[in-house]
Amino acid sequence: MQMTERPSRPPVHIRAVGRALPANFVDQESLTAALREAWGGVHFNPERLEELHRSVQVEGRYVALPLWAYRELTTFARRNEAWIRAAVDLGEMAIRDALGQAGLSPADVDHIVFVTTTGVATPSIDARLVNRLGFRREIRRTPLFGLGCVGGAAGLARASDLLAAVPGQVAVVLSVELCSLTLQLADLSIANIIASGLFGDGAAAVVLTGEGRDPGGSGSGPAIAATGSAFYPDTERVMGWDVVDSGFKVVLSAQVPELVRQNVRDDVDEFLAMSGHDRASIRHWVAHTGGPKVLQAFESALELPEAALARSWKSLKEVGNLSSASVLFVLADLLASGEPAEGDLGLLMAMGPGFCSELVLLQW
Repeated sequence: MQMTERPSRPPVHIRAVGRALPANFVDQESLTAALREAWGGVHFNPERLEELHRSVQVEGRYVALPLWAYRELTTFARRNEAWIRAAVDLGEMAIRDALGQAGLSPADVDHIVFVTTTGVATPSIDARLVNRLGFRREIRRTPLFGLGCVGGAAGLARASDLLAAVPGQVAVVLSVELCSLTLQLADLSIANIIASGLFGDGAAAVVLTGEGRDPGGSGSGPAIAATGSAFYPDTERVMGWDVVDSGFKVVLSAQVPELVRQNVRDDVDEFLAMSGHDRASIRHWVAHTGGPKVLQAFESALELPEAALARSWKSLKEVGNLSSASVLFVLADLLASGEPAEGDLGLLMAMGPGFCSELVLLQW
């Protein structure tokens, strides 16, 4: 597989990562019980539901609405209206958190890259946030839809490209995913049952600055040293949505862990070699929380030490898979730990619909 890498360019720095979670937290046992009740009259094997929910190793998740409200989401229109309301609120919270950490204001932002896969809006959510947050009228907006779990990494890469082209500016990458609002109660497929136990809701925002930009705040995160992309041909049905009358119906193949296992080692080795590095050079690994089998595939294929993906496992356990936001939540945990030292290298990696991977090399 040929890895396409961005050419050498001026440095772009990550200044802060903000996060936001809905107010409604539901432990996995309660959510499983609610779904068992909803499906009890039609599901051929309720015990299988509990088994699959236990297997994803998620202990609880935050969801956009109280559980009782989901029964009222009987049409795509109702689901999407709820998604827009929650996405704007969570997006605002995440951006304010990130800008506050970076010591910047909305007036300082030149670009906003908005990433989602769980709802649609025109004007897009970023436009609504321009009005709510008071961004400058000159702000440049780039909404990205349909990248799924790979979207957070892709958003970082695309924003860094923008800032490398025009040094001295500020970009915000915002990911908002409200996976609970896509749940199809009429879909009794194994894929939907697994998704009902795995995916959660949340938002993350990353502030990046280009070369020559005074960050203004007290802290500074890593530079984005390189980015890479790899697309796997003829894998469109591995992951994604089928759009049906009631909304987004999940496509989730059992092939995903095997695709990770087959491809990620060569992709990572080739990508790192382009910058004169190898896996032994990487001190910090930031992987999206695709589920236990995906994390195990990362570990085995890359021959990682036991603790390398500890933050990804912890995030999966505590909030579930947040689709595109998941890898940014793990990045936020790494930055908050204070563990990285000057000169350290990190690799942020995610995979998603296409099927494809995105890799981001971080340097402190």
